[in-house]
Amino acid sequence: MALARLILTLCGMGTALAAPPTPAGDWQGTLALPQGQSLPLVLHLSPRAGAPQGEWSATLDSPAQSAFGLPVQRATLEGQTLTLDLPGLSARYVGTLSGPDNILAGTWSQGASSFPLRMARATGMAAAAESAAPSRPQTPHPPFPYRSEDVAFDNPSGPSHLTGTLTLPQGKGPFPAVILITGSGLQDRDETIAGHKPFLLWADTLTRQGIAVLRLDDRQRGGSTGPVTTATTEDFASDIAAALRFMRHRHDIDPQRTGLMGHSEGGVIAAMIAARDRQISFIVMLEAPAVPGRQIMLAQRHWAAAARHVPDAVSRQSDVLFETVLDAMTPQQSQKAAEQAANSAWNRLNGTQSGLPDSLHDLTLPAIRFYDRYDPAVALSQVSCPVLATLGSKDRQVHRPALQKALSRNPHASIVEFPGLNHLLQKAGTGDVNEYALIENDIDPSALKAVTDWIRTQTHP
Repeated sequence: MALARLILTLCGMGTALAAPPTPAGDWQGTLALPQGQSLPLVLHLSPRAGAPQGEWSATLDSPAQSAFGLPVQRATLEGQTLTLDLPGLSARYVGTLSGPDNILAGTWSQGASSFPLRMARATGMAAAAESAAPSRPQTPHPPFPYRSEDVAFDNPSGPSHLTGTLTLPQGKGPFPAVILITGSGLQDRDETIAGHKPFLLWADTLTRQGIAVLRLDDRQRGGSTGPVTTATTEDFASDIAAALRFMRHRHDIDPQRTGLMGHSEGGVIAAMIAARDRQISFIVMLEAPAVPGRQIMLAQRHWAAAARHVPDAVSRQSDVLFETVLDAMTPQQSQKAAEQAANSAWNRLNGTQSGLPDSLHDLTLPAIRFYDRYDPAVALSQVSCPVLATLGSKDRQVHRPALQKALSRNPHASIVEFPGLNHLLQKAGTGDVNEYALIENDIDPSALKAVTDWIRTQTHP
């Protein structure tokens, strides 16, 4: 999915280099980005206990973005070639190790974009990275005037096991409740991005107002498990449906006053569930789109091309290739059939037999094929409960006309636009993802108050 994770995608490289006798340790490098920008990275590599030879454990730090401990799902070293797979970010890094120079040089690929990355042994940079973290003044700290409970439950249809935190006001209840739904990519329960923890702040703010809040780790984050590479938005929606069942069976939660609040793709999931579950009291869509995924992906490609000053003719030809490959596949195909269709389309267009390049292979994944064709406006137009949709004026991914059209038949729906706010509902200069780490606040106070007041109206007669 490609809604709000470009920052973490770009910093999602990271892993192992090997110089005899062992590649284990810390490495540092700088990712070269468009318009002369750069992103310092720190890689932590260690042997993976009990794993086959050549498999390693790796995490990545991006100090400038206050992003630390980013997991690399699969790191393999075969001979002198290091390959890092990050399916949650739809990204891959392949590099070659130069033993004598203690250097790893390679290319980071994500979608149709690629960036050079050269790394060397770190010299105390990991410790310096921690001290470089910018201020996050809104991060809640104990003691809290409410209870916090670690919870876990299963989604048999996943099959997945989900872990999270439920915050409860003081007293016996039953309390009104909100289930938070993360955006695209694999997120922890706080939806941590660039050092910000917006879901921790939402939970704290709402629980102080008498509302119970459940926030969850996505699959393969925290203690949650479940398939990822084969999962689509519908699969993640089934996890939230399981969360609803869990909450509705608790004696301290009022099922008649329980709603969903999702950010970005999480808002799409909220509408998807509410369209078929009439017991949901309300939904909040924080910067969630109401247009098909293809439209968003093309727009993101255009922004990236403009930032790199790619000529229009070259950009248009690239779009033709991109769309032809997507058109050759369907969400219902098996992975093997999708790959064959994509390879055939690529070969016809380019007059080759080489097949789809590695940098575009992620287009064949079930998540991308589903996202490409799914139109969230269809489900949103079927939602009858109260809806609040937020729109930051500097959010490049959400368009008011599409939201208005999809919600036009719901008399209980409203759209609130916040001047100057970005996709994370922060006060921003341009709205570009590169600004996230430089902004101190997790959520602008105006948005925090407006959304909280609206939820209170829905839950407190």
